[in-house]
Amino acid sequence: MIGASRVEQIAFAATASGEPHNGIPYLVADNFPQLGLLTALRFLEWTAENPEGVISLPTGKTPEYFIKWINHFAAEWDDPSLTGLRHSHGLDLKRFPEMNGLQFVQIDAFFPIDPRQHNSFFHYVSHFYIDGFGLDAGRAQLINCDDIPTAESLPVKQIFPDSRVDLSLRYRDAGSAAERLQQETVLLVDQWCADYERQIRDKGGIGFFLGGIGPDGHIAFNVRGSDHHSTTRLTETNFETQAAAAVDLGGIEISRGRLVITIGLATITYNSDATAIIMAAGESKAGIVRDSLERPPDIHYPATALAALKNGRFYLTTGAASKLRSSVANFYSSGDWSVARSARAVSALCRRLDKFGHHLTLEDLAADPWCRQIPGLSDATVADTLQWIREKIVRGVQVEENQTFYHTGPHHDDILLGYLPHIMHLVRTPKNRQHFTILTSGFTSVTNRYVMTTLTRASELLASGEIQMTGYPDFYDSGYDLKRDKDVHHYLDSIAAGNEAGQRRGLSHRIIRSMVAIYGLRSTDELTAKLQEVTGYLRGSYDGEINPPHIQQLKGAIREFEEELVWANLGVQEKDVSHLRLGFYTGDIFTEQPEVVRDVEPVLAELKQLKPTVITLALDPEGSGPDTHYKVLQTIAEAVRQWQQEADLSGLRIWGYRNVWYRFNVASADMIIPVSLGTMAVMQNMFLSSYLSQKDASFPSHELDGPFSELTQKIWVEQYQELELLLGKDFWYQNPHPRLRAAHGAIYLREMGVEQFLNTARTLEKSMEGQAK
Repeated sequence: MIGASRVEQIAFAATASGEPHNGIPYLVADNFPQLGLLTALRFLEWTAENPEGVISLPTGKTPEYFIKWINHFAAEWDDPSLTGLRHSHGLDLKRFPEMNGLQFVQIDAFFPIDPRQHNSFFHYVSHFYIDGFGLDAGRAQLINCDDIPTAESLPVKQIFPDSRVDLSLRYRDAGSAAERLQQETVLLVDQWCADYERQIRDKGGIGFFLGGIGPDGHIAFNVRGSDHHSTTRLTETNFETQAAAAVDLGGIEISRGRLVITIGLATITYNSDATAIIMAAGESKAGIVRDSLERPPDIHYPATALAALKNGRFYLTTGAASKLRSSVANFYSSGDWSVARSARAVSALCRRLDKFGHHLTLEDLAADPWCRQIPGLSDATVADTLQWIREKIVRGVQVEENQTFYHTGPHHDDILLGYLPHIMHLVRTPKNRQHFTILTSGFTSVTNRYVMTTLTRASELLASGEIQMTGYPDFYDSGYDLKRDKDVHHYLDSIAAGNEAGQRRGLSHRIIRSMVAIYGLRSTDELTAKLQEVTGYLRGSYDGEINPPHIQQLKGAIREFEEELVWANLGVQEKDVSHLRLGFYTGDIFTEQPEVVRDVEPVLAELKQLKPTVITLALDPEGSGPDTHYKVLQTIAEAVRQWQQEADLSGLRIWGYRNVWYRFNVASADMIIPVSLGTMAVMQNMFLSSYLSQKDASFPSHELDGPFSELTQKIWVEQYQELELLLGKDFWYQNPHPRLRAAHGAIYLREMGVEQFLNTARTLEKSMEGQAK
């Protein structure tokens, strides 16, 4: 490729790559860690050539392996394996480049935010880049809210006490003394942004830019619709960006009202010689990556601004590149053809022509670039393909009996959102045994304000004498851990009766049991004091703050009670719901890898005890977010490998499911489960009445401004509509099977034998090997 560096020449030659319509070249790495490796190599190459260059590097989860590889190279530069790795990728440097001459420019920041908070981008860049890479802080240009001028030099928290900034004050008269201070501060921030932009341009502009891409296509905080000539500014964001930032800020309630300071698209492209790389990982980014690479420059797609740079690049994982024309063409042109490939081609043709599958003609197939490649193309091709899909539906309605199901979820609500309608049929016969295991505590999804509300209610009920169990003589010795099923039953009874006070009391019972267990309390006086202490701590914490272990346990206990409520709706007892709380789930931005003793052995112990005939798990394609899914899959796979050494597992089946984060296509599913309107209503009701901390969707998907249950139903309906287009409406409403006549949604599952599952897990694991430690 003309203009590519030595590292890029080898990378472009060794990986899938291309240069689509708008002229921004891209390369495709197999996985998230390799993406970080290639980016790190290119950065080191550029740094060696520009020891005093201007750099801008991203925050968040996207640069995880970029950062790890840089640190790994710095610590082990002369390690023979790393030397060989560098040389094979074209990085022929004798020593690790000096970085203290680089000039760092911070890309963006929330405003206002205390820079000392761990979730501020100022803290992130100071920790991971300035300190982590050994950069000179004196040569860095950072966005520190404490250094931004304010009216009368007042603390920004005093001027914006709720952290909400009204940008209409730029254009309208202030209506009060408080608004006058706010108006002056907004204008001071605007001037500060103009000065920030001038300082960057005085340096000659950014020489090396590395960024991620948001769900709406945003680069930095230049959201969809941003002018390609935009500069550094204080601005609002859109819902997709707010949803992505909700985890950082402690909930959508916070991110929805928080403004941002961001460099502009013109800031990134000001230096025409700049190397600007956009990283993207995972299938969830595939659509916006396609639009950013295959469309001409357009404000709807901010990353298309990089077309103005001769060294603009996209570095992608296979999943992120999966919708590019070249990736689709490669899928159909490589390897042996299969029925699954035919199904995918026929389904795509139905969508493109908006034509029912059974109405497709041989001429339609022959005119399509992918369908025409089907071996032995004939009048029977479509019929054979559709019959193959019908067989998956038949498997999805088969009655399962005399089975032991080991349902696993990386987080609470994953199982319900993945395949609840199928479970509702599995539990109808007492000949099946069901066990539900959640492998992480899920505390990060519970907001401080929800816990404060819950603790306050528990305190009030305790003070009024309505928590009678605390008066039993043995309560603080052992009684607190008894009759936990009663809390669940009491809560569900109260739902049935429409008794909200009873629901609050049922939750308070479980909260108090958890408080006694977590803190080792010995009396009601100690309990009362601890409730007040924890509430006070949370009130003084900032949203998104990493909580101490006891608070994490308390938040996890709330999620665990919610999970028990869900399955109690189907008659499952507490003893058949396990909470493993695996240790790699820490709440840190970059989490640990699973360990055998700490993480695998608890799963193995359950497998040996329960002896399941079916194991279910979240089956995601890459080690990109949520990476907990990948780590849980590898934990279960290792447990199955060890169990296999002492047991015959030839009859064991593995069911892989997906939910709101990833989706199967119809060709990759082995079982298709029909979903009725009634089942959708049950799912919605169970989610909203049981997942109490989630019903207000503090951490929503960027795809829908609402709870995950609504997005799940949307996905099920879309999958059914795909099947309806393929098979025709008559297949459904005139079907002899009542479950198919009642269907208006569909769930896709993948079924594997033990060896197929272990091979799948091993393939994923090998693709992740070599990652920086």
